Amino acid sequence: MTSPTSAADFASLLCSRLCHDLMSPVGALNNGVELLADESDPDMREQCMALLADSARTTANKLKFFRLAFGAAGGFGDSVDTSEARAALEGLFGAEKRLELGWMVAEDRMPKGAIKLLLNLALIAGDALVRGGRLDVGAERTGGGLELVIRAEGPRVLLDPNLRATLTDGLPDGPAEARVAGAWLAHSLAAEAGATIQLSPPNEELLMIGATLPGHG
Repeated sequence: MTSPTSAADFASLLCSRLCHDLMSPVGALNNGVELLADESDPDMREQCMALLADSARTTANKLKFFRLAFGAAGGFGDSVDTSEARAALEGLFGAEKRLELGWMVAEDRMPKGAIKLLLNLALIAGDALVRGGRLDVGAERTGGGLELVIRAEGPRVLLDPNLRATLTDGLPDGPAEARVAGAWLAHSLAAEAGATIQLSPPNEELLMIGATLPGHG
């Protein structure tokens, strides 16, 4: 079911999602600055600086990913260099020891909408790996179009039912939660391209997400 929610409502949901995801690393930056200002011990100051550096890196990586997945990064052209998408995804998940990331995209460039769809699906699948695991991201041109495939496997894979429903059906009528913003965007991008998002049945150790975008074969 397609939701009648306005673009302004979606912008509010998306802003709430971004603020939620950035709260932790930005808060850590603030705490680190406060600790550094009050600390005189050289070893403790060194630890504070390491905390600041780690938090700054995490914040920058999140912003780079969000800019490409949700914003207008990649310029105003119709396609985006896939190396940018890979770097953004590796920045977001690569530093996490709990996740092993596999990139299986042979194309040098892909349509901007396809890149955004791929990254949003990868974000959802990566977040579903609540105890870590492996996240494989793939795309290839076939006779039917451009096929996108995400595979998440780990000790526990948990995809919220609201996210699952939003990916396949769009938003239901009524209030929506900020955490479904990416799923809503993915559903909209797929629909605009004439595609539907396919999900594997609920499984505690494996999640597969796919979509074939026609006209890109």
